Amino acid sequence: MEYPDDLKYTDTHEYVRLDGDIATVGISAFAVDQLGDIVFLELPDVNDAVEKGESFGTVESVKAVEDLKAPVSGTVVERNDDLLESPEQIAEDPYGEAWLIKVRMEDTSNLDEALSSSEYKALLEGE
Repeated sequence: MEYPDDLKYTDTHEYVRLDGDIATVGISAFAVDQLGDIVFLELPDVNDAVEKGESFGTVESVKAVEDLKAPVSGTVVERNDDLLESPEQIAEDPYGEAWLIKVRMEDTSNLDEALSSSEYKALLEGE
């Protein structure tokens, strides 16, 4: 499985791509693989606040319903509405077109505890 080096990861399987103070948030290929066929997605609205470690939505598959945990705190500036219509697209390109939300971060130190690609791989190998 692929875990791009330019991303930061959480132990709850979300990732962050940082561009200035904008964090693009999605779920890792590992999470997609574990979930199986994704059938429903719930995301916050633009201008909603998200808090690091708190649920910002849900992803539902034929196997389970999982909370999505915010890797950073801030305000949602964009959400991927295409995925709300076709959540199965997440499996096709989790690190590209299938990002979930973009958050303007209040504090970039929110990512201090995030995992590098190699740290995330090591975490997965321990599971």
